[in-house]
Amino acid sequence: MSKITFLGATGTVTGSRFLLDVQGNTMLIDCGLFQGLKENRLKNWEPFPFPPQDIERVFLTHAHIDHSGYLPRFCKEGFSGTVHCTYATRDLCEILLRDSAHLHEEDARWANKKGFSKHEEALPLYTLADAEQALSLFSPLYYGEHYNLGGNIRVKLKDAGHILGSSFIDIKTADDGKSKKIFFCGDFGRPDRPLMSDPVQAFNVDYLVMESTYGNRLHENVSASGELARVVNESVKRGGVLLIPSFSVGRAQALLYMLRELEEQGEIRSLPIYLDSPMSIEATGVFEKHISELDLTSRVQTIKGKRIFHPKQLEYCKTVSESKAINERKSRAVIISASGMVTGGRILHHMIHRLPNPEDTILFIGYQAEGTRGRSVLEGEKSVKIHGQYVAVNAKIENISGFSGHPDSNEMLAWLMGFNRPPKRTFIVHGEPESSSALADRIRQKFKWDVVVPEYGQSFELDL
Repeated sequence: MSKITFLGATGTVTGSRFLLDVQGNTMLIDCGLFQGLKENRLKNWEPFPFPPQDIERVFLTHAHIDHSGYLPRFCKEGFSGTVHCTYATRDLCEILLRDSAHLHEEDARWANKKGFSKHEEALPLYTLADAEQALSLFSPLYYGEHYNLGGNIRVKLKDAGHILGSSFIDIKTADDGKSKKIFFCGDFGRPDRPLMSDPVQAFNVDYLVMESTYGNRLHENVSASGELARVVNESVKRGGVLLIPSFSVGRAQALLYMLRELEEQGEIRSLPIYLDSPMSIEATGVFEKHISELDLTSRVQTIKGKRIFHPKQLEYCKTVSESKAINERKSRAVIISASGMVTGGRILHHMIHRLPNPEDTILFIGYQAEGTRGRSVLEGEKSVKIHGQYVAVNAKIENISGFSGHPDSNEMLAWLMGFNRPPKRTFIVHGEPESSSALADRIRQKFKWDVVVPEYGQSFELDL
């Protein structure tokens, strides 16, 4: 028998970690950081529930920190196996994990300098050296490559359409001519999104582990491109600056792509656009390196000679001085900065500068997890705490859901309709409680499937 244990992404959208034992082969699917509420973040500091040195390998669905960001800590605790993912995910993790380590080191230094820490000395969750150790363990795979774990177990990575390099993890066993399969969705994408191909359809699945980020919601039936044009044009009319908190990987590149298209179509005027995030700049370089993995439309435009991520007045802000200089802009400009949930990075300084100004606009284009500053602003808080001080929220707040890299409830059900037979059991993860339970109920009602919403630490026997 085989067994799965849920060590994250239960009751929350972050901390994706699933321990899988298949016929004695022990592996971890995703190795993500917990983010958002303090009670979740504290789990990052807890000893891993199983000896990391006993786990042979990690498979990453994609590079986002809530799926990969625990790896350096995992290595620090004793993991020395192999990390498998796509080549693009490996390239993005080289940026993300180093940046994450740098932020942890900086946060510890800042806490010690200002006396924020309750401990005698604040320590980082992990260091750059830990991140480098984790990166040395990567052994990437191609989409569709047949990877044998030994004996009768094979693994394939399939395009999940979420971000560059994102993959479904398809694990199949075979015995006496009969095969059985467990299929991990990780995060998967929406249909007809810029840059990304549609998620690959799954077949012959016995056990499904499925995300539910928007399991209780439907995305607005509006054009993300049209809404972006509206927000940009209204910002210009109001005379302020448009500030967009954006995830560095995937969302920033989609924004640049769409802003360039809107300029070319005459839907918006050409404005100074500042990409103020070293990580976003590096990630854009990775996207340009892996153009062949983007959708056909993007590849055709590249063949025509277009630089698909470069609006006319795009400026990269790599240094701190370049970032600070943006504050001199008082109107008619767009600033794209990280992090997307306003949890850290340069966006915090821009929020301090722009939030109090009624003429400025803050545009959210991605999911804001419970407990994050982004969620607080979206929910109408009159002030938010940044760097130990409360900042008034006077700017105009906008939100566009059409940029989401996650499918809504109907889109998830539509993907499940493509299954050629019901799974023996479907596990719903990676969602806040009401979202996961709502999706589970809809699947039961629509398909009559056996659906479980696992709790943290819960294990299930699998017939694999």
